[in-house]
Amino acid sequence: MFLGLRTVIYPAPDLAAAKAWWTSVLGIEPYFDEPFYVGFNVGGYELSLDPSGDPAVGPVTYWGVRDVEAALKQVVAAGATVRQAVQEVGGGIRVAAVVEPSGSVLGLIENPHFVLPETLPGEGEGPGR
Repeated sequence: MFLGLRTVIYPAPDLAAAKAWWTSVLGIEPYFDEPFYVGFNVGGYELSLDPSGDPAVGPVTYWGVRDVEAALKQVVAAGATVRQAVQEVGGGIRVAAVVEPSGSVLGLIENPHFVLPETLPGEGEGPGR
């Protein structure tokens, strides 16, 4: 069911401070920068900042799936509870989130645009890739 990691969304109550910190740490500017969401492309993956996110919950990791509705049904059947129903977030990207039995939030994302680069600049094949 899972295709691999896709996105991590960090709560950012002070979005300007979080954006400045991550920009300095990553050494890149965000590719998406709006008052409701900031996104960085880091090696083909999304690192995002959400001013509405709950710091008590912490970051939410989204796993790629082919069909978010089917994946949501599968994880709920396995004992998870719905935290966020399936919703379109733009560009044909659909997300949902559940609380899995141990209490962690698990995100699901169907992103028809996701493509990993073959290799990252400055990297070769091998361990740690």
